[in-house]
Amino acid sequence: MVYSYGVRAGELLKASRLERGLDQAALARRAGTTQNYISRVERGVISPSVRTLERLMHAMGCRLVLEADPLPFGNATASDLRSDLRDRTAQQRVHEAMELSSFLTGVSAAAADAQPRVRNGYGSRKA
Repeated sequence: MVYSYGVRAGELLKASRLERGLDQAALARRAGTTQNYISRVERGVISPSVRTLERLMHAMGCRLVLEADPLPFGNATASDLRSDLRDRTAQQRVHEAMELSSFLTGVSAAAADAQPRVRNGYGSRKA
């Protein structure tokens, strides 16, 4: 099974298990763990380490293969970025810096909104 996009460990584990005709209890026995643990991984309640996922996959006769590929346009090495900057005018550099600043401000705001808020002991919310 090959995924060319991000996949959760539980989805991969469940798909592989079903493809091999195993139930959770059988996989748990083979892997030396509990059916409850397998269930929690598959439901996304917990996320196993790569080492544990590799062990679970091995228990089904599978080999876990991870790859790292460069991202598409916009993700360049530092030397490529320096080379690109030398070819631009000052006005182009300022324009790109302003676009980058706007983008990063949006990313930062989205990350701040995604942070869980916890109530302190006095009833007010704290980040």
